[in-house]
Amino acid sequence: MTTGASRRNPYVDVLRGLCILVVMLLHYALAYRLHDSPLNRWVSVDTLKTIFFNGNYGVSVFFVISGFLITLNTMRRYGDPRDTDIGHFYKLRLFRLYPSVVLALAIITSLGLAGWTRFVNANPHTDFGDGFFVLGNLSVLTFWHNLLMQRVGYFNYAMNVYWSLSVEEVFYLVYPLLLVFVRRRGMLIALALAGVVAAPVYRAIHRDDELFFMYGNLACLDMLIYGCGAAVVAERARLSPKVRQGIALLGLIAMGWVYMRGIGGHEAWGATQIGLAAAVFLVAVHHLPARRWARRTMAPLAWLGSHSYELYLFHIIVLGAIQQALPKAAMTATLKLPVLILFLALSALVAWAVARFYGDPLNRLLRRRYARRTRGTAQRAVPAGEDVLARQDPG
Repeated sequence: MTTGASRRNPYVDVLRGLCILVVMLLHYALAYRLHDSPLNRWVSVDTLKTIFFNGNYGVSVFFVISGFLITLNTMRRYGDPRDTDIGHFYKLRLFRLYPSVVLALAIITSLGLAGWTRFVNANPHTDFGDGFFVLGNLSVLTFWHNLLMQRVGYFNYAMNVYWSLSVEEVFYLVYPLLLVFVRRRGMLIALALAGVVAAPVYRAIHRDDELFFMYGNLACLDMLIYGCGAAVVAERARLSPKVRQGIALLGLIAMGWVYMRGIGGHEAWGATQIGLAAAVFLVAVHHLPARRWARRTMAPLAWLGSHSYELYLFHIIVLGAIQQALPKAAMTATLKLPVLILFLALSALVAWAVARFYGDPLNRLLRRRYARRTRGTAQRAVPAGEDVLARQDPG
């Protein structure tokens, strides 16, 4: 029998680890101008800015991975995606995502009410007040936080990064409905093609406003579709390990090239290109065996990837607390790298603790108690290692 551990794909975890790392570097660089540090003795300032300030591409790749994993897990759980148990699907998403985000919002709200500057509801133009926590928290928990940001602008430093959860959750709400009720495969393909065309057009129209071309539901739709399509192709592709390795390397190089070219000037099609490259990579690494030495080499990034959801939620809280203790004006160039290491270490520790002692146990408990399948003849055995798959689920 296949064990849960063996069902994990270390290459997917490594890609997620790279994505969360560039996101964390982006937020740290925005807080403390990391390019103005001892790093510029070895690397040019322009190159450092490119590395640090294009981290939003990491979120784009996250969306591709989410579409890929949610489609793979759907096929494993239900067989034909058209037999998806919608209620069961929603419960699994709820139990995986909600406990940790509720905890994160509770911490942000508490620190904001205590007056910590990076957690209050204010921007340079408007003080929204403590009462805005009700609307802000509600928008995160009911999946329209990105729309609220488009309406009022950035309003809470720590909470605003959760826009991507709204994009994913809206997708998770609609996706199983399409699988079940749009029975014709040709219609699903037509809808997918419409999405991959509409998204870059939308980004082109809104290229001057990042609240739209980055954070809009339609702006991110093609990334999710590429991931779904990659999962379908990956299950059917019959490639030798050497061919897979070659294609995976090309996909990784393509992602790196698009990333280093930057977002500026490529608002419409840059995400398309990095999304397609990520999809190619995911198809290539599907069923690609990793030797023991490779697993050991990739272990740190793979660990980050396996905790990417908790890191995404809580790294911004850690960074906000560091800024409270060490304001930007007090940060010296020589302190930036040691504080960066502290930030990464503390974020990893908090993410591990939340997953180990809160998120994962509660997820397992809720799944055992409330997410049993009852569809009779349509029911399939839960895949081996379901709890491990839950950690590799999107989020």
